[in-house]
Amino acid sequence: MTECNIIEYEDKYLEYVKDLLVELEEYILSIDKDELDQLHPEYRDRMAILDLEEINNNDGICYLALKDKKVVGLIMGCIVKYDQYDYLDYKCPKMGEVTELVVSKNIRSKGIGKLLINKMEEYFKSKNCEYIRIDVFSYNENAIKFYENDGYHNRMEIKIKKIK
Repeated sequence: MTECNIIEYEDKYLEYVKDLLVELEEYILSIDKDELDQLHPEYRDRMAILDLEEINNNDGICYLALKDKKVVGLIMGCIVKYDQYDYLDYKCPKMGEVTELVVSKNIRSKGIGKLLINKMEEYFKSKNCEYIRIDVFSYNENAIKFYENDGYHNRMEIKIKKIK
């Protein structure tokens, strides 16, 4: 396991966060068999800001993994908000949602993802969440194995079909 520190996000690390999110999106593009994802020209400058706004507006948090004063991983998560329709057919337990998890490709499979997910689980427990939800791109087999090995399972699936 690689030694690193897990800290709460600080603005001075914003450029690292942007780089990691671009790295993740480039990876998703490389495995997207449907070719529906894209790396929009504004992605790098806007995505991190939008993600950070989402966690700030939804009782969330961002943790960074630092190795040698460089950000090598991050996790973001927030508390799920339900709407009036959810309550009609769902018990609506307090739930945390991991919105982003990425470890730099140069340092993957060294335990950093596990440290980050553990830290986020602690945060959600401190907020009295009963469950954690994570959306995983179905072609991201490595991420699916990672989460399944940590006790996560499928609750729902989304199916798509190209018709044109």
